[in-house]
Amino acid sequence: MPEISLFYGIRITMYWSDHNPPHFHAEYGNNKAIILIEDGIISEGYLPKRQLKFVLAWAEIHKDELMQNWELSKDNKPLNRINPLI
Repeated sequence: MPEISLFYGIRITMYWSDHNPPHFHAEYGNNKAIILIEDGIISEGYLPKRQLKFVLAWAEIHKDELMQNWELSKDNKPLNRINPLI
């Protein structure tokens, strides 16, 4: 699963040819969550409150880039790195 960003110990990844709706995966320590790109909510899993706030803020800033990567993933094309939250 390609890593598209890494910040504050949070790893952001996206699978090629993953199921709809458009989403990405976030991992922090032993916690994992699937975040819906359009809605900005967790659909599965858990992240601690602070890390979830970071991920959701990052996702809102980079929503267009995330959707571009989603489209690339549907075509099994290389995904673009997305700048971390700073």
